[in-house]
Amino acid sequence: MNERVLPAALEQALEPVALQHGFELVAVEIAGGAGAPVVRIYLDREGGVDLDAIASADPWLTEALEDQSELSGAYTLEVSSPGIERPLRTRAHFERFIGSQARVKTTRPIQERSSFTGTIVELRGDDVVLDCDGTLYEIPIQAVRKANLKYDFDSAHDKGVRR
Repeated sequence: MNERVLPAALEQALEPVALQHGFELVAVEIAGGAGAPVVRIYLDREGGVDLDAIASADPWLTEALEDQSELSGAYTLEVSSPGIERPLRTRAHFERFIGSQARVKTTRPIQERSSFTGTIVELRGDDVVLDCDGTLYEIPIQAVRKANLKYDFDSAHDKGVRR
């Protein structure tokens, strides 16, 4: 089982099924060993995802996964909300969260760095423009190894949001 190919194949197969059920497929991850993999599926929808929504998704996800020849043998299915520090995987994800704080790790150095934390300013072509303490970095989306929103707990506390 290829760790990069399998999640991409499953995302491609599951995305239309998720949309059909009113969900956005945020990400698919494979964890654990080849003998007992864990398939993690992150779903979201307008207004967020609660426990009832997750439970209702389990049957149709299980059915859709049964049709995937890439996923053979036993596995454990985990379905979850992406959380407040949700992954950013696609151009659409970055566009949706322009103005938000993000953490980005790259597959190769960009201006001698491979780890960035800053505000998503815009997208220029296939590059995410990130403002890291006043310095703008153009990060090619294909060079992003991992990215997620960064929730500022201290700022939320300062604004009266309960932790």
